[in-house]
Amino acid sequence: MMHALVAQAAQQTEEAHGQLPMPPVAFGIVALCVLAMMLIATMAFRSVGTRH
Repeated sequence: MMHALVAQAAQQTEEAHGQLPMPPVAFGIVALCVLAMMLIATMAFRSVGTRH
């Protein structure tokens, strides 16, 4: 009985891991865009400390 429940739970989790909300390439594109925005924000405040 317990073995059947464990096998059923393993099968359900195995099916759930195979589905991504978007293609894998899109994750890289999103990460690149976020990091580029963070770089732009950092460069915008680069000279703030030298004014005073």
